Amino acid sequence: MPTLREVVDEKVREGDLYEKLDRNRVRCYACGHCCPIPDGQPGVCKVRYNRGGTLYVPWGYVGGVQCDPIEKKPFFHAYPGSLAYSFGMLGCDLHCGYCQNWVTSQALRDPNAVSPPLEVTPEALVRDALAQGAKVLVSTYNEPLITSEWAIAVFKEARAAGLITGFVSNGNGTPQALEYLRPWVDLYKVDLKSFNDRHYHDLCGRIGRTLDTIRRLHDMGLWLEIVTLLIPGFNDSDDELRGLTEFLAGISPDIPWHVTAFHKDYKMTSPEDTTPRDLLRATKIGKEAGLRYVYAGNLPGLVGDLENTHCHHCGETLIKRHSYLIEDYHLTSEGCCPRCGTVLPGRWAPKFDGQIAAVPFLPHRASRLVTILGQQ
Repeated sequence: MPTLREVVDEKVREGDLYEKLDRNRVRCYACGHCCPIPDGQPGVCKVRYNRGGTLYVPWGYVGGVQCDPIEKKPFFHAYPGSLAYSFGMLGCDLHCGYCQNWVTSQALRDPNAVSPPLEVTPEALVRDALAQGAKVLVSTYNEPLITSEWAIAVFKEARAAGLITGFVSNGNGTPQALEYLRPWVDLYKVDLKSFNDRHYHDLCGRIGRTLDTIRRLHDMGLWLEIVTLLIPGFNDSDDELRGLTEFLAGISPDIPWHVTAFHKDYKMTSPEDTTPRDLLRATKIGKEAGLRYVYAGNLPGLVGDLENTHCHHCGETLIKRHSYLIEDYHLTSEGCCPRCGTVLPGRWAPKFDGQIAAVPFLPHRASRLVTILGQQ
């Protein structure tokens, strides 16, 4: 039976996001590392590699699929209550010790991270998404920037079928990658992990690339939401949170910011879990910085009304939530507050169609996907 490394090395095609250099080297532009890759070697992500002066990239598989409420991504200002059919591949360009998707993201670095890939085509993924009743197809679980070519192949099929498309990403992008994605991505969530470059170094990244990605995404007109996982002792100081939220508000006060609770996971087991009080302090700082839509996540029912969406003009509660469940929806068909007529920034359906699921679940037809490692 082939190893995971052997399978991943075979399920590839030539990439689009690279240039050829001298001596059979290539430079990859999928993520902010912009790796110069010698012949016979992979990039930092471990899944894009140079063979004979050609960059090969992941193709024709997924590391897993799941049907999620769109609120889990989290997108709070895009089609509330809809189902997001989520897929991912393997690998990541960062090494976060608290990664909640480490089984897929670290599968080629950590021998304990095993996620047997499933062989699939873009057409099959879209058919399955439609069969589940999904409205949105989202590339997530690993870092989607490093598998952009595959995501775009899937998204082209999704768009043709009338689906919305989204990226859930660490935001370590490049101008080349973002222009490549621009025609085919509707929604983009960036995980802004810190506002301190030293902390990004600890995760094997640079903050500058992520901040530039956020600016570019907003300028491109993609719907953008930002998430910060609040980790005690790592990124939760008042000064850091003030700098982060002032940066976002300086781009646009309408960017939703989700500050979410950390819990011990993967290799990060020493900090205490985030408390409701921690989240309330962070959201207060975000609002003082000028952000109009600030949410507290991962502690449902313990953060007052910070799961709800309010009209920033008159204060009317427009969308009431408990965790991933939409309890009340009061937007007009034009996406406005019914009380004062203020437009709520976001992407809205003409009417609320109800909610397919308030919890994540595996696609009912997942058994039709073949586990590649199970083949002889």
